Amino acid sequence: MARGLRVLNRLAGGTLLDRLGVRKQSERAIYHASRTGFGVAAAAARSFKGSKPNGAKRLPNVGDPGLFDLTPSEDQAMLQDAAQRFADEALRPAAADANEASTADQALLDMANELGIAILGIPEELGGAGTERSTVTNVLVAEALAHGDMGLAFACLAPSAVSNALVLWGNAEQQGTYLPAFTEESSPVAALALAEPTPLFDPMTPATTATPVDGGWTLSGIKSLVPNAASCELLIVGAMVEGEGPALFVVESDPARMKIAADPAMGLRAAATGQIRFDEVVVPASARLGASAEAATAAYRECVRLSRLAWCAMAAGTGKAVLDYVIPYVNDRQAFGEPISHRQSVAFMVANIAIELESMRLTTLRAASLAEQGKPYAREAAIARRLCVDKGMQIGSDGVQLLGGHGFTKEYPVERWYRDLRAIGVMEGGLLV
Repeated sequence: MARGLRVLNRLAGGTLLDRLGVRKQSERAIYHASRTGFGVAAAAARSFKGSKPNGAKRLPNVGDPGLFDLTPSEDQAMLQDAAQRFADEALRPAAADANEASTADQALLDMANELGIAILGIPEELGGAGTERSTVTNVLVAEALAHGDMGLAFACLAPSAVSNALVLWGNAEQQGTYLPAFTEESSPVAALALAEPTPLFDPMTPATTATPVDGGWTLSGIKSLVPNAASCELLIVGAMVEGEGPALFVVESDPARMKIAADPAMGLRAAATGQIRFDEVVVPASARLGASAEAATAAYRECVRLSRLAWCAMAAGTGKAVLDYVIPYVNDRQAFGEPISHRQSVAFMVANIAIELESMRLTTLRAASLAEQGKPYAREAAIARRLCVDKGMQIGSDGVQLLGGHGFTKEYPVERWYRDLRAIGVMEGGLLV
């Protein structure tokens, strides 16, 4: 229970619990503990200077339960409930305006930081709340937030992708330098940048290159659909090392060395996505994640798989939003003197959405469960990815279809959900569970 209790303890000092109406439930679970060193630094003046821990800290794998049971634990259910309330009370009401403005309100991102999402996967020795790998927990939280709005959930979860990557594959120096910033009251704006503006982009063969030079690496290439690109302070960038394979590099954002441009897309507009161009940007030799070329490539491959699981969770959350919206709509909408849900074609379409959602959730959770146990999960992740891409887009299309002409207008949210669900098939990176 330690992870959930520490997160709730962090929430206790703020007003978020009262706004979400979960104060009473949380107080029953919170134990007395205090967090130290909560200094707040302005993003522009942040300096990543942490203390070097005695060896890299890794969260242990979850033990094999022996039975296939994906019922959330009490700890997971508590965190999922808090995320769901935040999605319903904060993200959903702000979604339409954020979509039109192509940016998320900073106050909303600050509220998401209060939830403690970024510290869930950081070991307690480094100031976080993690005691073991939490892939399933992260999937449940991502799904709950996407139920409110996928674009805003993307913006809120982007920093945790970087902190998770540092915990999974960072060495002692990298963890000591960057992870302490994620445990502060104001965590850095960060993003995992894998996608590129290339037709039929294959994440395993990125066009962005990393060339070894004296004392470091030079990065050259373009990354696209980077969340909160204009305000990012820290990036983990995927690049190809000639003769070795793809790898991940930690890069501190520097406007003088990088060219950042807006990159609005069909969906996920609230995440303020942008393009970042690297023109022979020099990073230190210690920037690569992985102790060797083989380890770096293995880390990159696992990063792609875990990122795809995160997007599967987002598809399930947004798909559930579609289902929850269309059921009362088809029951209330009258045609020829009766609800349109009395029509067999309408009823079957709604039922199919519910059926496909269950399959999407189960395959995603199964892959996540294997991942956090340290077992092979590449096959399960591939199945989940294919299923969520195909069925996620179909659910979005069916949602628009069930509303008829209303589904095509911005007055109703299903057209936005349809556009967001189309992103599942093209997004690479950005999120990491």
